[in-house]
Amino acid sequence: MKPSISASNAICNRSRRHFLKLATAGLATTSTPAAALFRLKNPCLDPAVTPVSALETLAWQGIDPIDWWDCHTHIVGSGDSGSGITQTPDMHAPLRHPIQSLQHWAYANAACIGDTAQDLAFVNRLRALMDSMPKGAKAMLYAFDRAHGANGDPDHANTAFFVPNEYAQSLAQQYPERFEWVASIHPYRQDCVKVLEQAVGNGARAIKWLPPVMGIDPASPQCDRFYQAAAKLNIPIITHGGEENALHGANLPLFGNPLRLRRALDAGVKVVIAHCATLGNDVDDAGQEVRSFDLFCQLMTDKQWQDHLYGDISAIVLRNRDIEVIKTLLTETRWHNRLLYGSDYPLTGILPLIKPKAFAKAGLLPDSALEPLETLQEYHPFRFDFVLKRSLSWQGKRFADSVFATRPFFSGNRV
Repeated sequence: MKPSISASNAICNRSRRHFLKLATAGLATTSTPAAALFRLKNPCLDPAVTPVSALETLAWQGIDPIDWWDCHTHIVGSGDSGSGITQTPDMHAPLRHPIQSLQHWAYANAACIGDTAQDLAFVNRLRALMDSMPKGAKAMLYAFDRAHGANGDPDHANTAFFVPNEYAQSLAQQYPERFEWVASIHPYRQDCVKVLEQAVGNGARAIKWLPPVMGIDPASPQCDRFYQAAAKLNIPIITHGGEENALHGANLPLFGNPLRLRRALDAGVKVVIAHCATLGNDVDDAGQEVRSFDLFCQLMTDKQWQDHLYGDISAIVLRNRDIEVIKTLLTETRWHNRLLYGSDYPLTGILPLIKPKAFAKAGLLPDSALEPLETLQEYHPFRFDFVLKRSLSWQGKRFADSVFATRPFFSGNRV
C-alpha cells in the first residue's frame, strides 16, 4: 500500500531535517565556525539588491561582460509547465532512495523553487539573477538527453533527468539578451546526426554529455558518425570527466575516464572536459589507478590535441575537490587560453558546498576577501562563483582574463 500524500510529505520533511542534521554534523567535524552552521539553506534573497564590493568591481576589470558566457548552467524543473522535463521517480522516494531525494531537494532549494510551478519558478529566478549581472553577460542553458542503450533506443529506466532540446532552445530564443543554449544528443540514437544538424541550425552553441549517467562510451565506434558530423559543423562537445556524484542514471563510472575522449579528439572534434576532471580516480594506459585530473593533465600536455582540447572550470571550487588541483590550474598559465569559465549553477547555490574560508586558509585568498564573498554567496550564486574564481591566486598566478571571455570560443572565433 502506497503512503498518502500527507504521509509522503511528512517523510520527505523528516528526511530534509535529517539532511540538515547530517550536514551540520559534517560541517562541525571540519571545525567550521558556528555562524556557518546556519548557512545550510539558500535564503533566496533578492538579487536586485545584491551589495557591490570593491572586490567585485576589481574582478570585472579587464573583462568585457559581452564576452562573459557562463558555459555550464543547468536547467532545473519538473515538467509542470509542459516543458517536457522529466525526473526519475527515485528523486521523490525518500524511503527507498534517500540520497537522490535529498539531492533533489538541495538542487531545488539552490535554484529557489518550491514543490509546485517548478519550471516557471526556475526561469523567473534565473532571469532575476542574470538581469542583475552586467549588461551583455549570458548563461548557456543545458538540455539533457535521456540515457540510451547500445541499440540506440531510449533507456527510460536509467534516465535520471531529461531536459528536451526544444525547451532549452525556447528559453534562449525568448530571452536572447541573457541566454544561449546547449543541445544534448546521445550519439547512439539512430537520428543523432539529423538532430545535431537541426540543433546547430537552431542556434545551439555546443553539445552536452554526461557519459556515466547517459550511458555514453566516448571511446565506442558507435560515436564515430556523431564525431564526424560534430567536427564538420565545428560544434564543441562539453562532456563530464572524472567521478560523477550529482546524478545516478546509467551509473557507468568507466565512461567518465578522460582518456576515452581521445577518439573524439582524433576525429577532429573540439572537446571541453567539464570540471577539468577534478574529482575521482580513473585507470591510465598502464592499468594503474590515478587521479582523473592527472589524466586531464596528460591530455592537455599532448601537443597533438592543443587545438581541440579544452577544460571548463565549473565546480572546481566545490568542497569535495582537492585544492591542490586548483593550484595546478592557476600556475599552468600555458593552459589558460584553453580554459573556459563555467559555474555549474544551481550547485553554486548550495551554500555548504563552497567554503571561501578554506581557500583563505590554503593561501589562495586574502582574508579581506572573505566578507564580500560570503555576502555575495547569500545573494547571488553567479556573481559569487565568478568573483571567487577571479580572486583566487597561487604563487602570484591568477586565472587569465581570457578564461572568463568564453563568447569568442562558442561563437567560433576563440583567440
